[in-house]
Amino acid sequence: MIQQVKDIRNFLILGSGTLGLRVGLRAALSGFDTVIYDIDEAVFAKAATFQDQILGQLQQAGSITSTDALDAKARIRFTTNAEEAASMADFVNESVTEDLAVKKAVWSQFGTLCPPHTLFTTNTSYLLPSWFAAETGRPAQFCAFHFHDVFTANVVDIMPHAQTDPRLVELLTELGKKLLQTPVLVRKESPGYIFNAMLVSLIGAAGALVTGEVSSVEDVDRSWMGNFKMPQGPFGILDVIGLDTAWHVTRNLPDAKSKLFAALLKTYIDQGKLGIKTGEGFYRYPNPSYRNKDFVQG
Repeated sequence: MIQQVKDIRNFLILGSGTLGLRVGLRAALSGFDTVIYDIDEAVFAKAATFQDQILGQLQQAGSITSTDALDAKARIRFTTNAEEAASMADFVNESVTEDLAVKKAVWSQFGTLCPPHTLFTTNTSYLLPSWFAAETGRPAQFCAFHFHDVFTANVVDIMPHAQTDPRLVELLTELGKKLLQTPVLVRKESPGYIFNAMLVSLIGAAGALVTGEVSSVEDVDRSWMGNFKMPQGPFGILDVIGLDTAWHVTRNLPDAKSKLFAALLKTYIDQGKLGIKTGEGFYRYPNPSYRNKDFVQG
């Protein structure tokens, strides 16, 4: 197992979706050579476009220069070849579908393909790392390393399981800082980590207000945004998270309100409305109505 962060040179990101593309871009901006793997080559163009948009926003904000952006893009490579992707990996962060069977299959594959020294991490939102640590073939080198937005919400959760080597936790704390994140330690496995555990209560309450016909999506968001002076409400947040990800979580919750909300989410998913990543969820993108100046007042 790698013992020093300085020995991590090559990142491998499994999954090029909402979080995978962001973590990969952040790694490249931090100087790591980065491979982003996915099973569908067709998704790479969209991922690259999103990365370009983020780089443009960072340049406008003065956070990076145009040279920084070009250098980062040059460090990123997309591939559908699993063997090639794994061959040089020093560090893996997995952001595939929030489905236990899928994650087990992916880790069984890459646990075999990656070099013995490779560090393994999962970006799962609610599944516990112990549920699929055995599939990695090296549970001591495996830990949850969970990112949020990466660029605007730059917190990373470090959640070991019972077999995680304590040294890995130390390495991830140092690595999180190098990636310009704020590392927070979850001392024992807990679904939802810290922030997501709080967020799910908010989202659940918002969903119950809509499914119970107490209020509309827009007015729930207006109430939150107007009272807390936030740039988006619970349903705008859901569009960022991805309605499919939220559905995978809510459908497994036992209470009746969660079941109703999962059913509502499914109606959007069946129409291909997954949130920002598909251009439409509860709102349409790239210009959702909640960004209009009169949204809260209107």
